[in-house]
Amino acid sequence: MKPPIFIVHGFSGTVQCNELAREIRSGHPIYGVQAKGIDGLEKPFNRVEDMASFYLDALAKSYVEGPYVLIGYSFGGLIALEMSQRLLENEQGIAMLVLLHTFPHPRFLSAGQRAHLLAKRIARQFSEIRRVPSKSVFSHLTNRVQHRWRSASIVHEANYRAYADYRPRFYPGRVKFVTTSVKTTFPDDPVAIWRDLVKGLEVEVVPGDHVSIVTTQFKPLAAVLTRYVEQVTSHTV
Repeated sequence: MKPPIFIVHGFSGTVQCNELAREIRSGHPIYGVQAKGIDGLEKPFNRVEDMASFYLDALAKSYVEGPYVLIGYSFGGLIALEMSQRLLENEQGIAMLVLLHTFPHPRFLSAGQRAHLLAKRIARQFSEIRRVPSKSVFSHLTNRVQHRWRSASIVHEANYRAYADYRPRFYPGRVKFVTTSVKTTFPDDPVAIWRDLVKGLEVEVVPGDHVSIVTTQFKPLAAVLTRYVEQVTSHTV
């Protein structure tokens, strides 16, 4: 049986990769992992460790056998990393771990890396302001704040708290890392962030930015993931 693929949610708590999943041409069963509480009936977790335990228990109860291919997008990459840690510690199967533009919270980066990210964010904000007529600047900033407040959900807030608190441990396995050609306010060099946190790191660049690679420009990413999964298949047959 081909190893199942699990795509772990980002900050929203929902798996926003439906079109991407349909483009992965592998024949492997693909499952989306959504956050507890996304239905509004349960209290969400606010620790990555609790999420990883809950999701692994759910995998075991569903009678889906490993080894697993775990793909984590954005914040979901940290959850997938913790799940992989536990699978290795319990001598269970992990066929492949893929992180899609995933980075630890800036508080766990070096002082130089944090300063560089802050400078990028400030430059981006000024760039946005310059594109808005001067009389509309205050309204523009106010609308952004209001939009963020309205769009924030309990699950999103819990996920962000988990993200801010989670410090990745050294992962004694290999990781495939997909980064974007458009960096926006994310670190430019994933190797500088992850090289001391994983045993092996393979980085690939796809067109687009953090959001578009899974929403509108997902075909190049799907092609990369298809190739990755084919590698797993060739090693297990």
